[in-house]
Amino acid sequence: MTRCSGASWRGGKAATETGDDGQIDPEEKPVITRQIEEHLPLVDIDEAVKARLCRIGVIDVGSNSVRLVVFDGMARSPAYFYNEKVLCGLGAGLSDTGRLNPEGRTKALGALHRFSALAAQMNLSGMIAVATAAVRDAEDGPAFCDQVEAETGLQLHIASGAEEARLAAMGVLLGWPDAEGLVCDMGGSSMELADLRGGRVHGCDTAPLGPLKLNDIPDPEKREKFIRKQVKTLVKAVDADAPSLFLVGGSWRAVARLDMLRSGYPLTVLHGYEPPMEQLLETLAWIPTQDISELSARTGTSTARLSLVPVVAPVLAELIRRLSPGRIAISAYGLREGLLYRQMPEAMRERDPLLEAARHMERHKARVPGFGAALFKWLMPLNSDRSESDLRLIRAACLLHDVHWRAHPDYRAEHCFASITRANIGGINHEDRIFLGFALVNRYKASVPVVILERYAPLIHPDRLAAAAVLGRSMRLGSMLSGAATEVLEHSALELEDGILTLTLRGVACECAGDAVERRFQALVSRMGLKGNIVLDP
Repeated sequence: MTRCSGASWRGGKAATETGDDGQIDPEEKPVITRQIEEHLPLVDIDEAVKARLCRIGVIDVGSNSVRLVVFDGMARSPAYFYNEKVLCGLGAGLSDTGRLNPEGRTKALGALHRFSALAAQMNLSGMIAVATAAVRDAEDGPAFCDQVEAETGLQLHIASGAEEARLAAMGVLLGWPDAEGLVCDMGGSSMELADLRGGRVHGCDTAPLGPLKLNDIPDPEKREKFIRKQVKTLVKAVDADAPSLFLVGGSWRAVARLDMLRSGYPLTVLHGYEPPMEQLLETLAWIPTQDISELSARTGTSTARLSLVPVVAPVLAELIRRLSPGRIAISAYGLREGLLYRQMPEAMRERDPLLEAARHMERHKARVPGFGAALFKWLMPLNSDRSESDLRLIRAACLLHDVHWRAHPDYRAEHCFASITRANIGGINHEDRIFLGFALVNRYKASVPVVILERYAPLIHPDRLAAAAVLGRSMRLGSMLSGAATEVLEHSALELEDGILTLTLRGVACECAGDAVERRFQALVSRMGLKGNIVLDP
């Protein structure tokens, strides 16, 4: 019998109890935390966090799928070391039988055997295994958990509906630290709603609105009435406004993918996608009229997943009708990421996921790690009137300005644009991604390739597009002038006054003056519509 290294959760024995704000009771830390801290001395928090969050395994036994995710959670914006999903359908037919689907149970056990064996070879710092609605509701759910533990060594914690909602909301906080609104998590057998305000999770509730549950109501009229009643009850139970509605779960991601397909949206990154409300409602009405096989071929989404989408489309339409949210945003982060977020100390949660990811990329990929901070400081005279939200993007761009230096020069601009706009990072929306992409293209190239400009410029406001060009050319100047040597920047300065941009070079920086610097400076001045002056001060 194979047993996983690290810790697991099982029922109330090892599960961490949290309040409605999603905070951990310091006297009741998760098993994963307690176990590792017993073997660690009291060290700097970064070292403790590094040891505790390195390679955390999460097994999510859902009503429709069973998934293993291994996080490299050392950064505030974690990387996915491993990710595997098996569609099992544990909850299929549960409404009629009250028991887990026999075929799904066999598939789930097989997947868990494999996941247990894989985890044992991955040197994980800990393992968390959670089961949700199907196992929670089935009369043989506890017996299934006992069988899993006996055969694999994995201890499944059965999450309550409220806990499932809370964890999904905490996953949204991992991606959007300032998220405000309602989080809707669609699973296989249930749908959860959580109120997210002030960085805390408040009211939570659950309803039997998953596609496997709805499939057990074959009569269309009865199903429609059931949806209306359950959505009304759920919204009333949570009783909160929805300045934003964050959609979590594979079914909602599939809906978003279809909306992108139907509208011809070019940036097919699901996290942070914000479809216009009317457009999304039109897509929800369009989905049932389409051939599933054709949609699968066009989107790359499995037919098994897409077959559930027409069933849940009316649920989202009804939810939108009742909530009238200010905006809708797709979250790629949910329950599994929420489990990771719950492990993080408060100091780590408060860090900016975008900047942490950018620092991580600079540290591992840039020619001179640390130069990005000096470049940002050097460029501040050009950005002194910018908002805090603009400055964080400028800082991120400076950290990322050199991480693609190994790419072939002929394709470096295109490569950096694709890499940054599609990066698996949180803390930014799609327009922010496009801004960073255009800034980095301008850092490497005098003009943006036409194919990129035509395809992606419509996704960003013209003023921001112009600002990205200025930022890119200013980063290009700083990099060219200094050769990524911080000391050169320290002996030079930019000053903007009365429509004149002055570059002053002192000491060692004077020795770095030349035609290349003059050309980069003039390109920046021209783009800003200013006059320019270079001053040498030996």
